[in-house]
Amino acid sequence: MAKDTTGRLHVTVKTGGKRKLSSKLWLERQLNDPYVAQAKRDGYRSRAAYKLLEIDDKHHFLKVGLTVVDLGAAPGGWSQIAAKRVGAADGKGKVVAIDLLPMPEIPGVSFAQLDFLKQDAPEKLLAMMGGRADVVLSDMAGNTTGHRKTDQLRILGLVEGAVAFAADVLNPGGTFVAKVFQSGADAALMAELKRDYATVKHVKPASSRQDSSERYVLAMGFRGIRNNMPEA
Repeated sequence: MAKDTTGRLHVTVKTGGKRKLSSKLWLERQLNDPYVAQAKRDGYRSRAAYKLLEIDDKHHFLKVGLTVVDLGAAPGGWSQIAAKRVGAADGKGKVVAIDLLPMPEIPGVSFAQLDFLKQDAPEKLLAMMGGRADVVLSDMAGNTTGHRKTDQLRILGLVEGAVAFAADVLNPGGTFVAKVFQSGADAALMAELKRDYATVKHVKPASSRQDSSERYVLAMGFRGIRNNMPEA
């Protein structure tokens, strides 16, 4: 165990046995990540909670009484933050969340284990919502293949699906936040967002690993252009 450049002790994981180098590097990164340790102390499900905290602290779109949809919610870090800030546990706001993976219960959050890309997923989400949303969050990311172009296309497909869903369910003035990678959302997608929202920008929270290509697209002030949602 040695100290890193900030003076913190750095844990080194040994290779050997059946542990692959990629697994060793991931475990080492987790053990030495201050946000992982902070999440445990603060009772958050994941370090991702701090990303949403940072974005909302700066842009203030999670307000008491709002309805939030969290796509790709597990293990629940974003849902925890959203539920607290909109007052969902007190019945003031509402948080509806889905993921391919199971997610333990969170007070104030309605969760369903669903594949967002399945044809019936939006209809099931609408039934859970019982009306329109004020905020749509998407921290979805498909399993990576290691092939850069393939991975970019996968995440773009998820983002495009989330954009279309948000355009159908958001109230005018609503907010959309989604994870993107590399250079961010592609030009056509950004043009679509700029048409439908008053302000659109890329953001990279400090809690997002600096060596990661991850960042987020933040679109605020939905114009209500495409509000064709069928009645729930």
